[in-house]
Amino acid sequence: MFESAEIGHKIDKATYKAAVPALRAALLEAQVNLQENKKIPVVVLISGQDGAGKGETINVLYEWMDPRFISTLAFSMPSDEERERPPMWRYWRSLPPKGRVGIFAGSWYSDPIRQRILEEVSLKELDAQADQINRFEAMLVNEGALVLKFWFHLTKEGQVKRLKALEKDPRTAWRVTQWNWDRLKTYDKLQDVAGHLLRLTNTPWAPWVVVEGTDDRYRSLTVGQILLQALQKKLASTDKQESPVAPMVRVDTDGRTVLSELDLSLRLADKTYEDELSRWQGRLAELLRDPRFKGRSLLCAFEGADAAGKGGAIRRIGAALDARQYQVIPVAAPTEEERAQPYLWRFWRHIPRQGQVTIFDRTWYGRVLVERVEGFCAENDWLRAYTEINDFEHELAGSGVIVVKFWLQISQQEQLKRFKAREQIAFKRFKITQEDWRNREKWDAYQQAICDMVERTSTGNAPWTLVEANDKNYARVKILRTLCERVEAELAGRTPKGLQPLSKKARKVAKSEFPTAEDNGKGTEKSKPAGKSKAKGKGQ
Repeated sequence: MFESAEIGHKIDKATYKAAVPALRAALLEAQVNLQENKKIPVVVLISGQDGAGKGETINVLYEWMDPRFISTLAFSMPSDEERERPPMWRYWRSLPPKGRVGIFAGSWYSDPIRQRILEEVSLKELDAQADQINRFEAMLVNEGALVLKFWFHLTKEGQVKRLKALEKDPRTAWRVTQWNWDRLKTYDKLQDVAGHLLRLTNTPWAPWVVVEGTDDRYRSLTVGQILLQALQKKLASTDKQESPVAPMVRVDTDGRTVLSELDLSLRLADKTYEDELSRWQGRLAELLRDPRFKGRSLLCAFEGADAAGKGGAIRRIGAALDARQYQVIPVAAPTEEERAQPYLWRFWRHIPRQGQVTIFDRTWYGRVLVERVEGFCAENDWLRAYTEINDFEHELAGSGVIVVKFWLQISQQEQLKRFKAREQIAFKRFKITQEDWRNREKWDAYQQAICDMVERTSTGNAPWTLVEANDKNYARVKILRTLCERVEAELAGRTPKGLQPLSKKARKVAKSEFPTAEDNGKGTEKSKPAGKSKAKGKGQ
């Protein structure tokens, strides 16, 4: 890939001076258009060899364009805060919003290249990282971003010459250190690794541009012209770039689904609930104080039908934890700031540090549920979201985040009962809106979307736990028990298991461990007069 950048490209001074004024004017005009329309974000990666002019080129772009609408993000070795989160966290946080240009000096390519040069990863692992990068960049482009990737190249002799020239000039001598000369020893290895990675990530939606870095004028003019052409073309286009997405495939032609097979009659007696609640809350508190958890983090994702009891379940988890150890993130419609970023950005920013817990009350699955059913996004957007979500969760799990996902299911009859009850209780009226009543009319569409979601996103690292939530006692204990079992398994290094819909055999076990109303007529909520329950934390 580097042959065309080794032929001695040069621009003479007169040609350069003649071309720059018109280029600057056009870049500024395109930048104003970009800012006023707020149509797309622009992501520019500046990578390459030491001394190839990366810093000088960034300075030139700041001189030629309006610096108020450009952000430069320089990435070196990750900080302590960054090391305690997935590697991509720091790049997600730095993505430019729509209407701005983000220049990345160092990027998501830096660590894979460094790790391979130091032989910290195998070639197979490098290829896997390249595949992950391709999917990440495809997501950015599908979300509307313009992604430009520049690699500044020098021959080995050219790099030596360049470093000596910088060292000789008093104005630039500070930029050359012993570290740069030591890095020169790995030139050949860098060529092999970078060439291999660039070939694997030279995609149609985000191709690499290899620029010879020997001549400053050639390099600056080339980057400026490519940036201008790409901006003008993107801003003039009315078509949104979309990667091909296969249509949904149905597998429930017999009418049976993962939701229809749930046994919503499962109940838990109040006395048993009281004992089990204390048991599993205590166990969760112990597990999260385990020294092994200091190097892990926990992310709980709650989804469910309206009035299914998500808030009550979350409060029972919080009651077992130190308030300094966790935060609850309620998810509603995206803000203006969030709409200016890729869909998953607002969730990435809340990924917990090691030793911490984050609980999402509604999640990134809104794209394949609410946005799908209500038509808030195009079909291509929610179809590709399944893969993007799986990539997101896979990266979290690979970085030590324990991802536990719950879907709380209730029947239509139970939902109606809870809606009416909320209208009668003063401090619960805020929970019921016209939107909730309207959503009931789309019950069947939501049920299908939920089944598709489980089918496509219940993975080995982040399985769905489907919770029979008609009885709040049973649901809360199952959620706490699942959390404990998952955390314990992860700390012990065991493969996680998802608690899928109960089989007949599993139902018998559940009934023996957690008595139902039919098995134990005494002590259930039904058998007690209203207002007489003494169970701890009974209210929603």
